[in-house]
Amino acid sequence: MSGPDEAGQREAMRMLEEAGAVLRGHFQYASGRHGDTYIEKFRLLEKPRVTEALCRRIADHFRVLAPQIVVGPTTGGILLAHETAKHLGEGINAYFAERSDGGGRHLGRGFAVEAGQRVLVVDDVLTTGGSVQDTLDAVVAAGGRPIGVGLVVDRTNGATDFGGLDLFACLSIDVASYEPSACTLCADDIELTIT
Repeated sequence: MSGPDEAGQREAMRMLEEAGAVLRGHFQYASGRHGDTYIEKFRLLEKPRVTEALCRRIADHFRVLAPQIVVGPTTGGILLAHETAKHLGEGINAYFAERSDGGGRHLGRGFAVEAGQRVLVVDDVLTTGGSVQDTLDAVVAAGGRPIGVGLVVDRTNGATDFGGLDLFACLSIDVASYEPSACTLCADDIELTIT
């Protein structure tokens, strides 16, 4: 796990807060757990200049690994793959991995990966790692070789590992979450927002 220095982390948080992407309150996450902080990726993705700046950081970090393709999971990963590939330079394609009917993800729509091509996987907010892992699996199934994972926000604060791949996040934070039965926000009767 690597990421920007402390100043880079503060700058990423500032950009996300100014974009209205960092929400505070009482939230139920997709996992069913509760917490007081939610990163709303669509507030980020609706701001092209913020998205561009963060994707440039991801591209700058992985440039040395010479990715040939950038792949992101639907939905937010589509924009991030495109923007990151743009900053990596001419000839770098941007693909996306769609959900498969039987579970997991796949590269469809005629996206072609040559055997052994170096692929960077990008995503917006890492929470459990499921979308990223499914995207990595889709890349491998298509014949590609994953070389790293680039994230806008890592909510696990570096606790998630994808088989030793280089993991870079513009912002790494530890967002505590609780079982509903142990949630102090519930006990304090603070209104719950389901994400």
